[in-house]
Amino acid sequence: MAFVGVHAGLVAAALGIVTSGMAASAAHAEEFSFTASNTTKSAITDVYVSEDKQEWGYFDIGSGIKPGATVNLVWDQATNSETCTQWVKAAYADGTESEPAKFDFCENGLEIDF
Repeated sequence: MAFVGVHAGLVAAALGIVTSGMAASAAHAEEFSFTASNTTKSAITDVYVSEDKQEWGYFDIGSGIKPGATVNLVWDQATNSETCTQWVKAAYADGTESEPAKFDFCENGLEIDF
């Protein structure tokens, strides 16, 4: 599963997902997004997402998320078939990865600090 499409702005990056996505009900907004902040001293090179921590998809974040930067990541509507609850982790330029953490991506105003 791959997440592609990027538009980097001062504080925003629009990302789409090629394969499976998040389940949406009529009560939820049509667009799912979250804020990702890099609180480390190493650039984030990849952001991975998984329903089961076994198959990981990824966001194409272009050249990465610099230390101290914050971006808004938007899920493509093609992702509406998966559940809202997903695991997320980041890979860094120094070769390390964050521990996977579970989030509800249907939550309004979701902010993730890496």
